[in-house]
Amino acid sequence: QLRLVESGGGLVEPGGSLRLSCTTSGGTLDSYAYGWFRQVPGKEREGVSCISASGAVTTYADSVKGRFTISRDNAKNTVYLQMDSLQPEDAALYRCAASDRWGGTCIKEFFGSWGRGIQVTVSS
Repeated sequence: QLRLVESGGGLVEPGGSLRLSCTTSGGTLDSYAYGWFRQVPGKEREGVSCISASGAVTTYADSVKGRFTISRDNAKNTVYLQMDSLQPEDAALYRCAASDRWGGTCIKEFFGSWGRGIQVTVSS
């Protein structure tokens, strides 16, 4: 069974950067598409960014375009989310997810395996 573990979260000041990592085990990384989702209490889980199994296709939520970059390193079984110019509204629990049937849209319904998540706090 595929297992995903996030790391790299924490507290950062507005305008700062963080790089989240999602390390996978129990499966073949390059068989899956991956996504980063975020959630705050009282709001729907939001698809932040997704990447296809080949890495050739990436998607971003409008709110993070130009600031966040998703990438994958199959040799390290790791998917990354580089987050720059962070703002208070980016604060959330960030979760990594994997899909073996991704339809090209970064929505949670395509993803069947999830990490527990890691907290990102943006505050001065």
